[in-house]
This record gives sequence, C-alpha cells and structure tokens, in this order.
Amino acid sequence: MAHISYSELKNWAFCPFYHKLVNIDKLKGFRGNEFTAFGTAMHEVCEKTALKQLKEEDQEEFFMKKFLEELISLPDDLKLNENLVNSMREQGKSLIPEVFPALEDYFEDYEVVSTEEKLFEPINDLKYAENYHFKGFIDLVVRTGDGKYHVIDWKTCSWGWDSRKKSEKMVTYQLTLYKHFFAIKHGIDPKSVETHFALLKRTAKNNRVELFRVTSGPRKTENALKLLDKALYNISSKKHIKNRTSCNKCEFNKTKHCP
Repeated sequence: MAHISYSELKNWAFCPFYHKLVNIDKLKGFRGNEFTAFGTAMHEVCEKTALKQLKEEDQEEFFMKKFLEELISLPDDLKLNENLVNSMREQGKSLIPEVFPALEDYFEDYEVVSTEEKLFEPINDLKYAENYHFKGFIDLVVRTGDGKYHVIDWKTCSWGWDSRKKSEKMVTYQLTLYKHFFAIKHGIDPKSVETHFALLKRTAKNNRVELFRVTSGPRKTENALKLLDKALYNISSKKHIKNRTSCNKCEFNKTKHCP
C-alpha cells in the first residue's frame, strides 16, 4: 500500500527533486557513517533495556558488539576515523549507565508501554491522501501514573541542541505526527498524549541525558498535516521542483543526477 514516513516527508521538505532521487528513483544518498553507527547501537541498548531484555551488567558488552556490527555494515569505500571510533566507544560506555536513571528522574513513576512501536495508519483526514498510510516507528512509549501516554524519541548528538534546534519546525513535526497517528491507532484522546525528545550526548560534561517536552497541540498538528497533504499532492502529481536553497547541502548537487 502507498505510504509515507516522516523521513520521506523530511526529504520532500528539503527538496522535492531530492525526494524524487532518493524515494522514487531509489538512488543511494547518504549511506551512514560513524555517527549513525553509534546512534543505532545506542538505540538498540535503550530498546532492550526498556523491555528488560538486557541486564545492566551486560549493557556495555552489548553496545560494543552492536557498534562493531554497525561499523562493519557501512559502505566499503567509507574511510573510518579510528580516533573518532575509539572515542565513541569510551563515550558510549560512560553514557549508557545514565540513560534510564535520567528517565526515572524525569517521569518518576512510569511503565513501559512499547518500544519500536510500528505505525501504519490510513491518512483519512487529508484532501490528497487517498489510499496513503503514514508509516513510522516510535522509539519508546511510556504511561505515567496520571494515565498520560508519553511518546519519546531517542536522539544521539555531541554536546546537545540549542533552543533553535529544539523548536525547529521540521525536527518537532516528527513527534507531532507520531502523536497524531499513535492516538488514532489506539483510539486515544490526543490530549492524553505528550511528546518528548531524549538527547543522548556523547561529549557533554554534565546533563549527558536530557529529556525535554515538545508541545504538539491542535494548531501545530494542523500545520504538520497541511505540510503532509501538500507533499502528497506534489508527489502524486509528479511535481518534483528543485529547491535551490538546499543545493549546497545536497550530495547530488553538481552530479549527473542533478547537474
């Protein structure tokens, strides 16, 4: 069935022609690096710890194994920065023990509802979304004692995010859309769902695990859905206009795919 994910929407917002190259023509764009390998390994640790499938004393060994697997899976032509990789190993070892204590301090009383929860919900409330589904995976959902659900997305980073990044429209729309379709999936009042980012900071000296709430009220949800509807209209109409303001940040710029 036709579907769209947040990452695909983000590609379209970056540049409709870039979206065509990556999501329609299936060209290989960004294929990962040391940072994505680290992030994937940390996500795996968090997921299995939340599900109580990984004991505290086994977290470090699991991280090291998963990080190595992710590094090995990177493209053969990517030259790894060995100093960076070694630093990341030490940073991961220091960071992991702080993750769930920070979660407990932030929420105090909570229970895990799901990890990597799949969303594949029909988009019924938009003009140009006929037969489309919204696809996504929510890193973590917890429920607190007041009955509220909390949608959480892990983000690995270096020292953290500034206030501008924390409120950036396309960054926060990820959680807005996850909340919207999570509520539809479970028949939950959106007022009972809150959204949060959890920053896992590799190089920070303190506050290495930072959780913060992102507001996703009716107006913001409406704006996110309008963007989704606009993207679906242009994608289905095969309108792939180049966004020239994104050229200097695009790996296809001045190549045979986008001269």
